[in-house]
Amino acid sequence: MLSGREEADLPKTTNTKNNFIGGVFVAKEVVKKIKLEIEAGKATPAPPVGTVLGPAGINLQEFCTKFNDATREKMGDVIPCEISIYDDRTFDFVLKTPPAGFLLKKVAKVQKGSAKGANQIVATITEAELRSIAETKLPDLNAYTVEEAMNIIEGTARNMGIAVAGRNDKELAEQAKEAMEEEKEMAKREAELEAMEEEAKAETPVDVPVIGDEDKDKDETEE
Repeated sequence: MLSGREEADLPKTTNTKNNFIGGVFVAKEVVKKIKLEIEAGKATPAPPVGTVLGPAGINLQEFCTKFNDATREKMGDVIPCEISIYDDRTFDFVLKTPPAGFLLKKVAKVQKGSAKGANQIVATITEAELRSIAETKLPDLNAYTVEEAMNIIEGTARNMGIAVAGRNDKELAEQAKEAMEEEKEMAKREAELEAMEEEAKAETPVDVPVIGDEDKDKDETEE
């Protein structure tokens, strides 16, 4: 699994890196930053990794080896990676924590979230599982405490149709129930409307005389 995004117009504070060459520091300029999400320990030069990084001109095998070595202990997880590419085609990369959605699906044991968001519950996780995910994601979240991180992850879970026992499971169950009743009512109305349309089509059409037709027929007869 991989997704990539290039970033342009980089801040000047991140545009250079000092390299110690021949006894002096030589500044290298960052010419591109690329963000990827790659399965831990499974990067290869083949597509899709090669498709995204190939045009950047870096050594693909070197990147894959370094990435796989750095993520080998997290096999099975999807790891976001931010790669800084310099003007001499060397690179650095920083690993991030796995996406919250990935961690939630992993813990909830589901392949995907709800297509209806919070209006359909596809799984329920425990508060302890929520805390564990929040602790994992804390370094990459705009949060200062685990409790703040839990609130953020809970919001993500809600949008995916994943409830948290003891926190919002009853609320989401009631919301899902109301949404289902609304869907049934909507379906009933649509069925009634469709039946009315079919009934109207089945009615025998009535010929309505058009004003002026009789005079026209009379004129044609006289001719």
